Formats: sequence, C-alpha cells, structure tokens
Amino acid sequence: MSEQLYVYLLLIFILAGFVKGVTGMGLPTVAMGLLGMFMPLPVAAALLVIPSFVTNVLQLFTGPSVMLIIRRLWLMMLLILAGTVAASSLLISINPAWSAFGLGVALIVYAVFALISPSLTVSQAREKWMSPVIGGVTGVITGATGVFVMPAVPFLQSLRFSKDELVQALGLSFTVSTVALAAGLYLHDAFRVEQFSLSFMSILPALAGMWLGQKVRARISAMRFRQCFLLFLIVLGIELISRPFI
Repeated sequence: MSEQLYVYLLLIFILAGFVKGVTGMGLPTVAMGLLGMFMPLPVAAALLVIPSFVTNVLQLFTGPSVMLIIRRLWLMMLLILAGTVAASSLLISINPAWSAFGLGVALIVYAVFALISPSLTVSQAREKWMSPVIGGVTGVITGATGVFVMPAVPFLQSLRFSKDELVQALGLSFTVSTVALAAGLYLHDAFRVEQFSLSFMSILPALAGMWLGQKVRARISAMRFRQCFLLFLIVLGIELISRPFI
C-alpha cells in the first residue's frame, strides 16, 4: 500500500468515527462506501472488521438493558449471522464493478428511506414473525455488500424501544453483523493477517473521530448534520452504481 492510501484510510476512519459519534451510527456505512472507491469491496470489508466491532461493542454496553435486548432479538441476530455468512461469497465472487453497484444501491435505499423517515410501528404479534425475516434479509444484504443497515435499522426503530435501548439494539445488530461478516470473509479466505493488522490499526482513528463527534454533537444541530450525512450517502451511492457503465 502506498503512503497516500494510508493517509486516505486514516481520514476515512476519522470521518466515519465522527459520523458515528454525532449520530450514533454510520461508521461501517461511511467507511465501506468510501473505502469501496479505492479498493475491492472484500478488502474494504476486511479492513472494517476490527474498528466496527470495537465501536459497536462500546455502543452495545452504553446502557443497562443488554440482556433484555438480547433475549428479545436473539432470533433476529441468529438469522443475521446465518444470512451474512451464507451470502458473503457474493461479495467475493461477483465482478467488483457490480458488487460496487450493489453497495451503491444499498446506500441510496437506506439514505432515501432515512430522509423520508416514515413513522412505522410493529406490534408484538408481528414482531415475532418479522424478526427472523428481517434478520435473514439483513444478513444477505450484509454478506453481499458489507453494509449492515437495511432493513435492520428501520425495523429496530419501529419496535418502540426507548432512546437508550435503541442505541444498544443497534449496537447489538451491528456487532453481530460485523462478527458474521468477518467469519464469512475468513471462510472464503478473504481475511488475511496483513488485513487484520491494518484493521486493528484503524481502531485509533475511528475512536478519535467518534470521540470528536460526541463532543461536537452537543454544539450542532444533529438533525441538520444527519440530513447532510444522508445526502452525502446518496452522492456516494450514485458514484458507485455508475461504475459498471463507465
């Protein structure tokens, strides 16, 4: 890797951590989208594993409701794990231009959905059968694109969690997705020692960006920042989906 690429990695993980610090999410989404501009998606996903895992575990344990949330969402998490491992071969085997296309579509769909912000509520009866379905679909999308957010995030937002519980539930979902993606990459020989060491080194800029974002969050409009972040994802997604046609 060139020195210039190391600088790009440093800036990308600082930015991704900053977004997570301000909004409570977005590190893997931002990092995967930006890394995908410079390298194949399997390599980008491998670099993302350790900083994503560390920051999401920290998010998971920010409140007292960990066991309650795990008991409620364990079946969804199991299907995320299975779906991600099963579909991770797609991330590796598909033509890089078309895998970037899939990533771009995932980013745009998520960003548009989040900008519209439809008010959804899932009843307990529907939650029981929807939870494994959403988990399986999220797993397949995660395995194919390296992005964890759809449709898990809108579903979790519809379950009437308190604000703190939602942050922990998202942390649980992202942690399981990260572990599952790492397992899938390892099983397909796409997670090597040199990538692990570079991924480990990315923890510091990600945590630094996250700390800075948390400091800035109290001084800026979180809603306006979130809107700019989502518009940025749309622009990034458009660039990625254009690759097969260039």
